[in-house]
Amino acid sequence: AVPKTRILATGGASHNKNILQVLSDVFNAPVFTIDTANSACLGSAYRAIHGLVAERNVSLADAVKLAPEPRLAVTPTPGAEEVSKP
Repeated sequence: AVPKTRILATGGASHNKNILQVLSDVFNAPVFTIDTANSACLGSAYRAIHGLVAERNVSLADAVKLAPEPRLAVTPTPGAEEVSKP
């Protein structure tokens, strides 16, 4: 995984721990979820807000600093990265 990589899972499948674990293991990164209905739409709205303020050099982190914090759902299974190596 790229250093500091994390996955933010949204939508209906984000409630399925097995799917989240596969994501975490495949990408060797922690997976976070948001306890917000329609979280995929919310992510799109945050990107739209960032697009509006980006010309003023506002970072995405600053544009969404009041957003609810995602919660850690799963972490990679130890040794999982070895399975996916060629």
